[in-house]
Amino acid sequence: MSQPVQPPNQPQQPYGQPVDGNPYAGGPGQGAPSAPTGNPYGQQPPAPTGNPFAGQQPGQGAPFGGGAPFTPAPPARNNVLLGVAVALGAAIVAGILYGVIAGSIEREVGYAAVGVGFLVGFAASKVGGSNPAVIAASAVFSIGAVYVGQLIGISMILADVAQIPFSKVVGDHFDAVTKAWSQEADFMTYLFLGLGAVAAVGGAKKAG
Repeated sequence: MSQPVQPPNQPQQPYGQPVDGNPYAGGPGQGAPSAPTGNPYGQQPPAPTGNPFAGQQPGQGAPFGGGAPFTPAPPARNNVLLGVAVALGAAIVAGILYGVIAGSIEREVGYAAVGVGFLVGFAASKVGGSNPAVIAASAVFSIGAVYVGQLIGISMILADVAQIPFSKVVGDHFDAVTKAWSQEADFMTYLFLGLGAVAAVGGAKKAG
């Protein structure tokens, strides 16, 4: 008696079921995963560029919660009124010093007059900047400082000659002091006044 003949084709596995020994076979309803492409760097993140802030979105602040670095504004040096006030104060101080020097040696020194003007112009421009009003005020105040210094020098000389206190000469005989200045004024006297103004302009430009 003959054996039954097996059918030539065995039934195949349904599509999508796992197959033994096939790591890429998916489960029911799942497609097979894609095979590797052969590029080991295909799925790696991009290499760092060296800029730690490259990945930030526009508008984001700097790390640690701070914004952009703050640059302080340079100090203002254009205060005209303060510059004029400094010029006046410097002229008063420099004029007194000039008068004390002139009265002590009983003569005027051109370098001292130049120093008065330079000091006034330099100090005023350091505070008020190179404003023309500050420079002009420095020149005018320097002339006044040299003039006051000359009066102080004459007062010291008269006080020494008359053997009376300096304060009495200034307080009670100031008209005599101004009269003595007018009588003794010569070319050098006015030259020193001019030197003070010129030096004030030079000091202001040096500071500016």
